[in-house]
Amino acid sequence: MQLPKPIKVSPIVDENPIFENGKEDQPLSPMSRLFHEPESNLYIVVMIGFKSKINPDFVKANLGHSLLKHHRFSSLQVEDEKIKGGLKWVPTKVNLDNHVIVPNLEPKSIDSADKFVEDYVSNLSKTGIKMSKQPMWDLHLLNIKTSDAESVAVLRVHHSLGDGTSLVSLFLSCTRKVSNPEELPSNSIPPTSKEGDSRSYGIKGFWPYLSFKYFWFVFSLFYNTLVDAVMVIATILMFVKDSETPLKGIMGKASGPRRIVHRSLSLDDFKFVKNAMNTTINDAVVAVTQAGLSRYSIGNMLWFILIYIIGELLLVNKGASERNNNLPKNIRLRAAIMKDLRSSGEVQELADTVKNGYKTKSGNKIGFVIFPFSIALRDDPLDYVK
Repeated sequence: MQLPKPIKVSPIVDENPIFENGKEDQPLSPMSRLFHEPESNLYIVVMIGFKSKINPDFVKANLGHSLLKHHRFSSLQVEDEKIKGGLKWVPTKVNLDNHVIVPNLEPKSIDSADKFVEDYVSNLSKTGIKMSKQPMWDLHLLNIKTSDAESVAVLRVHHSLGDGTSLVSLFLSCTRKVSNPEELPSNSIPPTSKEGDSRSYGIKGFWPYLSFKYFWFVFSLFYNTLVDAVMVIATILMFVKDSETPLKGIMGKASGPRRIVHRSLSLDDFKFVKNAMNTTINDAVVAVTQAGLSRYSIGNMLWFILIYIIGELLLVNKGASERNNNLPKNIRLRAAIMKDLRSSGEVQELADTVKNGYKTKSGNKIGFVIFPFSIALRDDPLDYVK
């Protein structure tokens, strides 16, 4: 990992009281340092639509006493002289003019506002932010009307500042209710009831653990964990590879340009499918994703046909079984799905950070699972849920 040369900065300790024990700098966590590796140098890009035009001056005025209270958004990441190969947070004075970017747009000269926003975000994925120059985030305000919003804000944050859950919680803590500007938005996650955690340790309470259903659950858990571990090891050792599809990533090009294409979906439709199939919202979302990937993959696999034709020409004198192997039968497509490892309900804690500058357990606390998708076209769309 190539690190920047040590630079001199002027710590602004008074404006960042979140550093514990009065220290002006803290080392980056191992997970934050991981996101500076070439193969995992990632940015989080968030698109937010608004019902009215954005006032840049109003945004800057509120960022000063909300988002900048969080030390990661007001600190540089520089080389730690005490730790070889390490990085540390160094608080600095933030110039919002370098972070809040308002491009000069002429809506009349733009044919398609939706495509313009997609192209703008795609161009952001081609560039990065120099961590030795400024905190690694910026906010782009696009006062252009799209099919879904009157204006769009694009927030780009380096993944070393935090994961999706911490950033969403921080974002919510910067908002207030319309009915009461002093009150935080309601937390949709109900608090855990301590009374419901009472357990009976008698024979009656121990009996469910002796049932066949419980033993089957433990056996299934052990078996699936063992199979997943073997598949992960086989993938690392390159014994198991995904099929060559348009969706497969290219080795060594994880930082290539990306395009965010979004569609508005009704949560009521997801709830309807969930209730009809007696499943969960997550299952319905995965089913929609699987159906979309299948349609995209099949529609962009013309190269499969070319392979088949070339194979037929080259193997014209071969046996039928050998020729039929040119078309893939079982397409293997897997994705790494990130999983938050925190307990629910951190909005109030992050709100205290924004309000009083307290130190919180933000940052990256994530794991991941390798999830296999089944690529096929189904006659019945509900088959993707089953």
